[in-house]
Amino acid sequence: MSQRFKILTLNAISPVGLKRLPAERYDTTKDASQADAIMVRSADMHSMEIAASVMAIGRAGAGTNNIPVKAMNARGIPVFNAPGANANAVKELVLAGMLMAARNLPPALRFVAALDPGSADMDKQVEDGKKSYAGFELQGHMLGVIGLGKIGCLVADAAIKLGMNVIGFDPEITIDAAWSLPSQVRRAQSVEELIKHSHFITVHVPLLPATKGLINSTNLALARNGAVVLNFSREGIVDDAAAISALDGGKLRWYVCDFPSPALNHHARVIALPHLGASTTEAEDNCAVMVAEQLRDYLENGNITNAVNFPNAAAPRESNFRVVIANANVPNMLGQISSAMAAAKLNIATMVNKSRGEMAYTIVDVDSAVPASALDTIRAIDGVLSVRYLPRA
Repeated sequence: MSQRFKILTLNAISPVGLKRLPAERYDTTKDASQADAIMVRSADMHSMEIAASVMAIGRAGAGTNNIPVKAMNARGIPVFNAPGANANAVKELVLAGMLMAARNLPPALRFVAALDPGSADMDKQVEDGKKSYAGFELQGHMLGVIGLGKIGCLVADAAIKLGMNVIGFDPEITIDAAWSLPSQVRRAQSVEELIKHSHFITVHVPLLPATKGLINSTNLALARNGAVVLNFSREGIVDDAAAISALDGGKLRWYVCDFPSPALNHHARVIALPHLGASTTEAEDNCAVMVAEQLRDYLENGNITNAVNFPNAAAPRESNFRVVIANANVPNMLGQISSAMAAAKLNIATMVNKSRGEMAYTIVDVDSAVPASALDTIRAIDGVLSVRYLPRA
């Protein structure tokens, strides 16, 4: 009989995604002590006790700052995310942010909200006041895109279709992203070069030690007077104090972000939204579907796609008997695993081994059932973090 899996949901997960986990094999639960896997959106897991039974974590979104990824590495637990599933939602919000800034919509809305609807000369007040909120069009202006992943490429493409010029910077652009990037995008050699030439600057990179404060007082000093900075990526990538100083000094016209803070709140030239980047029904559905399918493929077949801490590793089944091993990326690991299989008189049908940084992952299909003693021998190898046996009924 096939194993049943219990999935702990820490947030409200889209039912469209949960339906990708067949009811005959999967149960959702709120019991953290017995879960086989966890699906999470924004819940902070750093202080949570993660049960020994947990084999995988799926984040129905892109960022994984709320998950103790390093601790999961030590346990051989992959942490999946859903890169690109919310890309269109974020792209549209970036466009909205540019339009709000270019057309001075926030102060214009505040002006209208303050009008007295009972005033006899309300029409005259509108006509007299509107000149204070005249803006400019996006067409012909330069957009600088830092980070050319799925979101950055979509933003660049949409901006070009609106008649904007686009300059991009991403020193680690992937081959897939390069293929999807519009040919009209001019390549910058540095963040500084991009900032110098841009009327709008938007960031689409993960928050890492290397990207914290990526937009700061030093490079903002190079910006065009009246530039607009947009941050719909992660709080901390733009230095709030530097942005406020640039706004107060007239260097920046607007700072548009998805991350309100005490420092930013109520500043006249800050447009701060309540973390709406992925807050659409479509994005939540897409993220839940992607991560549910990745969790299912891992739990049932041991395949890994889009784990932030493991290499992508997948193989079609060559037999009914599969062993998957997470281990430290050290020499002679494959040799020791193969030797353990040979000592148990197991014939290897196929073996896939992938590594990423300090982590490695091995998928082994063998021609006959694997005895518990062989699995114990593999678990005892120095550097092995986890071993799963996945026979197919």
